[in-house]
Amino acid sequence: MEKFNALINSDKPVLVDFFAEWCGPCKTMAPILKEAKSSLGDDATIIKVDVDKNQQVAAAYQIRSVPTLLLFKKGKVVWKQSGVVPANELILLFKQYK
Repeated sequence: MEKFNALINSDKPVLVDFFAEWCGPCKTMAPILKEAKSSLGDDATIIKVDVDKNQQVAAAYQIRSVPTLLLFKKGKVVWKQSGVVPANELILLFKQYK
């Protein structure tokens, strides 16, 4: 949890993908996140959190379904959405909170 808190307290926006290995839509998100990251480069920090291995973090943010994406800015949740989100939407989101 400490390492997670250190990551999300960044000045630049941090996207957290809460996922599970057994989740089909989560597998769909993986290439979308790669595409967003390659488009944004150093402007984007994207981390993946396995809800089965990190139940404390998932519970702290009331993650009820996967995939759930949270965007943090300086430690605060500024955006949250469950389900698959297109890369272009993620890119616009990062630019909005840069």
